[in-house]
Amino acid sequence: MIRLVLLATMLVAFCKSSCCHAQQSVDESSAGTFDAAPQLPIPTISEFAPTTKLQVRQTRLTQSKFPSIDAHCHFGRRLRGDADQLAAFVKTMDRHNIAVCVSFDATLGAEQDHLKFLAAHKERFVSFAYIDFIGSGKRADPKTWSCNQPGFIRQSCLQLVEAQKAGICGLKFFKQFGLHTKKPDGSLYSIDDPKWDPIWESCARLGLPVIMHTADPSAFFDPITVENERYEELARHPDWSFHGEEFPSRDELLEARNRVIERHRETQFIGAHVGGGAEELARVQKWLDQYSNFSVEIASRIGELGRQPFTAREFLIRNQDRVLFGTDGPWPELRLTYYWRFLETHDEYFPYSEKRPQPQGLWNIYGVKLPDEVLEKIYFRNACKLIPGLKEVYQRAIDAKAR
Repeated sequence: MIRLVLLATMLVAFCKSSCCHAQQSVDESSAGTFDAAPQLPIPTISEFAPTTKLQVRQTRLTQSKFPSIDAHCHFGRRLRGDADQLAAFVKTMDRHNIAVCVSFDATLGAEQDHLKFLAAHKERFVSFAYIDFIGSGKRADPKTWSCNQPGFIRQSCLQLVEAQKAGICGLKFFKQFGLHTKKPDGSLYSIDDPKWDPIWESCARLGLPVIMHTADPSAFFDPITVENERYEELARHPDWSFHGEEFPSRDELLEARNRVIERHRETQFIGAHVGGGAEELARVQKWLDQYSNFSVEIASRIGELGRQPFTAREFLIRNQDRVLFGTDGPWPELRLTYYWRFLETHDEYFPYSEKRPQPQGLWNIYGVKLPDEVLEKIYFRNACKLIPGLKEVYQRAIDAKAR
């Protein structure tokens, strides 16, 4: 028995020695043969801009299939009075088959300034006005703001009458109304505050549609964490975040806007950026079903619509009489081509912006290839029905191009 135990102990020792020698031999023979794996630098999320290896159809569209109306533009804010840039963009419009653009940058009460800027190409532009709630007041002191002075509402209504006579064809409310516009005590005005009812009523009497940018993408109301799908964008623009107690919730903003639409059935309202619900089209559908005086436009939201092409296509066809084309431009020409591809082709996995990486969500989009009769309505017919005087301007632009 002692012999057996001794023999077993010797065998174990021998095996350990052999294994160690073998491992040492492998390690020694490997030295200098295999290099250590290179340590690649890890890009930041803003630097990560992969080029797809997908080999799929790419349709090179350079213009809209039908002469279009861009119903959402900012020629004052983006061009800042540069007449040469405006003339250059008219040539871009010609190349892309954009007959007319609607600018939102005329200040109510001083609308002539913006109309004069557009006047050299008045056959190609119409303009909405917006209300300057701060005016000559101090931004840090809401008590001094124009909207908190006696007679402001009456004055605004009178200015709407004069603006219409001057050629203004609608009223724009920016997203600041509900997120930043304040009462004298510093609290936020609600969109559905009855104080503003005379303005909606005046628009109804004058036949002026109201386009409202309410809230923002739902991710902007979530915490800026790695789970937020717009993390990269919000990291670059933290001031675009509306998460926190100092802001109303997105639902509160949208519901307040809807109460205005419901109370003022004679006023035509247009929901900018797919009505603020491009990520939840079923919800937008409920609004369209409920409010016959509500339409939407698609500016700066093909990035959202194009990542849900089946749902988006069904939505656009179903609501073909209630959707307007818009871009939020003027933009570089490459971005315009993505709008044509989105609406007119079945192309797969292409960008929605000329910027790299994609600026409003790190994804690509798919086309929805709408039928011609739907394209015609979205490109121009619906805008001509909703916006007073636009049909005549559009027809003049078409006639001029034909000459």
